[in-house]
Amino acid sequence: MLPESIPTVTVTGRYLTPDGTPLTGSVTFRAPAVLTFPDSDVILGGPVVAQLDATGAISVTVPATDAPGMDPDGWAYVVTEQLAGVASNRSYAILLPAERPAVDLADIAPTDPGKPNYVSVRGDSAYEVAVEQGFAGTVQQWLASLVGPQGAPGATGATGAPGATGATGPAGATGPKGDPGTPGTNGTDGAPGVVQSVNGKSAPDVVLAAADVGAIPSTAAGAAGGVAQLDASGKVPAAQLPTSSGGGAVTSVNTKTGDVVLAAADVGASPSDHTHSAAQVGALATTTRGTANGVASLDASTRIPVAQLPTVVPRNTWTPQALGFAAWSCDPAHVSNPTTTKAAVVQRIYMSGINITESTQVNRVVIFARGWTGSTAIPAARFYAGIYNESGTRVATSGLVSSLPAAGQITGTAPGAADNHIGAVPIPLTATAALAPGRYWAAFLLSAGSATDFYYMHIQNESPSAPANFFLGTAFQRAWCLNTQTSLPATVNQATGEVGLDPAIMALAMV
Repeated sequence: MLPESIPTVTVTGRYLTPDGTPLTGSVTFRAPAVLTFPDSDVILGGPVVAQLDATGAISVTVPATDAPGMDPDGWAYVVTEQLAGVASNRSYAILLPAERPAVDLADIAPTDPGKPNYVSVRGDSAYEVAVEQGFAGTVQQWLASLVGPQGAPGATGATGAPGATGATGPAGATGPKGDPGTPGTNGTDGAPGVVQSVNGKSAPDVVLAAADVGAIPSTAAGAAGGVAQLDASGKVPAAQLPTSSGGGAVTSVNTKTGDVVLAAADVGASPSDHTHSAAQVGALATTTRGTANGVASLDASTRIPVAQLPTVVPRNTWTPQALGFAAWSCDPAHVSNPTTTKAAVVQRIYMSGINITESTQVNRVVIFARGWTGSTAIPAARFYAGIYNESGTRVATSGLVSSLPAAGQITGTAPGAADNHIGAVPIPLTATAALAPGRYWAAFLLSAGSATDFYYMHIQNESPSAPANFFLGTAFQRAWCLNTQTSLPATVNQATGEVGLDPAIMALAMV
């Protein structure tokens, strides 16, 4: 989330094919340089890539190009469209002023060279200019100030002189009456009514033939050189069919005569109630998807799920699975044997990072003990174990455990380890945990007992500079602890933990 002090613009858009199918791909918004906001103590860098969703739409919120105090200023975003199946993708520049907090690319993306490829910024109105020049008041008050007082009436002008009247001339004498003219001859009668002509014919009674209207004469039906005449059933009579057409009664159908009824086999077809299998039509059954010796299925992102991929491990080397574990914080064989023993601090939660690369089920948290004689010898000891995800949320717990077996008692353990109680101590969870790929912490707590009850195998590094806490990107400390805890909290925060401790060697298992 950007600080509220930085004005932003939300850009939306939707991309479809001409038939309305959503396109796939992405739209990238790139500033010309790293942006610095001194007032917000923020530096922004890198492009913003918006992936088209299932409807072909995007929505992304970015800083306005005219954000105050931004360095540099006076620049525009370069928008690059990467759309699958589009032969020529576009790249163009746009301004996103804070005055327009919501913009749709369909309103501003250029479609021809003459169209602007930026969002216009409205200039100051006359009222805003007046305010900048010192005017104080509302818009209505400013409009009223533009109307000046009514001026004084002007003086009345002088009356003009009337115009002269023209003289009337004398009337002329009346001439003698002329003789009547000779009557003219009558013209021919026109066509009656308002119709002047029909298909080029002008006559009082127009009669059109079939040829006058581009039609076939009615006498042509059934006549030689004419057209076929249909019978009462709407079909051409047999008498008008050519001899080669097989006119007349049908003598046989598929070699059958009489009242013929054809079965599916007679025409090389399958019965209507016949069900074809996938193999019969050269296809794979849907039941083969995601099954052994079948085909891989794709997830919603069109990728093969991790659960269907083979387990990727180095060949001919030691892995957690090779020694009975599902995952571990580190390979104990690579750890230098500490010169002194280390007892678990009472009410300190030891957190050990574990990386899960594929979906994994576990029901035990295992800690490597360097000295634990079991609850029978130390009945006052109480324990908790659990698993937290990267966000610090607890996803599994053992609850309060009052009885744990002694370490190093697995059949076949050498006397030196068995007699000194050195080995794996599994702590059962209350339920099996299904872990999706991600980073987790295994947690171990000696909640009650004495300071010398439980000795754990550790990486000798009681210092804030633990190599396990060497990372980039999102912080993830593989070795840290929380002090003064009587049980496992629902959530933890690595930023408030302690890193100056000797990390415990822990593992997860499914037994």
